[in-house]
Amino acid sequence: MSATLVAAVLLLAIAAYATFAGADFGAGFWDLTAGGAERGAAPRDLVEHSIGPVWEANHVWLIFVLVVTWAGFPEAYQSIWLTMFVPLTIAAIGIVLRGASFAFRKAVVTTRARRVFGGGFALSSVLVPFCFGAVAGGIASGQVPSGGRAGDPVQSWLNLTSVSVGILSVALAAYLAAVYLVRDARHAGDGRMTHYFRRRAVVAAVVAGVAAAVGLVDLRSEAPDVFEGLTTRALPLVVVCAACGVGALVLLVRDAPRGARLLAALAVVTLIVAWGVAQWPYLLPGQLTVADAAAPDGTLTALVVAVVAGVLLVGPAFVLLYVLAQRGLLPEEGVETADADAVDSPRR
Repeated sequence: MSATLVAAVLLLAIAAYATFAGADFGAGFWDLTAGGAERGAAPRDLVEHSIGPVWEANHVWLIFVLVVTWAGFPEAYQSIWLTMFVPLTIAAIGIVLRGASFAFRKAVVTTRARRVFGGGFALSSVLVPFCFGAVAGGIASGQVPSGGRAGDPVQSWLNLTSVSVGILSVALAAYLAAVYLVRDARHAGDGRMTHYFRRRAVVAAVVAGVAAAVGLVDLRSEAPDVFEGLTTRALPLVVVCAACGVGALVLLVRDAPRGARLLAALAVVTLIVAWGVAQWPYLLPGQLTVADAAAPDGTLTALVVAVVAGVLLVGPAFVLLYVLAQRGLLPEEGVETADADAVDSPRR
């Protein structure tokens, strides 16, 4: 029972990371595609304003996932890292580079320096979700062997399933971010940016839907056990995911996005939960079950107690942070653009 509970907590934490940090990564995607310094100034300003107060906190979910996996399912943790050390290392470097670039871009004043750090922030924001998606695709398609054996360090995450899931991860992150930014632009009374990100949210939703359909077809041949799970016991969740995605898309197309943000988040959450249900009872499909990978009962019990204590202590702070951020009550960071213009201009 403890192993099942810890596995459920782990799955929900992955969903939370995809929802919160995924939106931050997606904002980096729109930063990357915004255009030149002058053309992309408005969308980049909105991105900085939206994610600035919360981007550091969102990676707490990733740390939580790593710690729970390591403590609760050490054999699975060992197996995943032995095979997937390349994409996971790239993702770790990308997260550090992304955070440093985002922070320094707000602290420097010259346009040239901001472009350098902005490029690091944007490229890392695309690379990290792709790598995480590739890892998930490799696990689902049986590329990670158990028992202390390492799989192919390249083929394990650069195969058709991994690449399709990686592209889906980037598309979903971009979709979430665009939907959230529509709401933020509307809240700020910026009609131009509302229309700008509404169009991009619609395009990202279509791309994500196509990527999901292609990935599902590929799963049928490369990961038949997961495909069977998605079309049987996890089918209700898949239907809910599709309904939420279509509902959010309809609201965006009709320019009535009041409930689009909630529906978009629910679509991502139910997709991840459906994936977990489809894999059940395996952590590594066909090779390692949750029960076999679980730590001793005493460790699992202590882990559950620690998780409950952490939720009680940290949860209210997270809620307060997000409420203050949504209400615009947190202070702005960085330097004013006017200062950058003054530094770039030659003295007369």
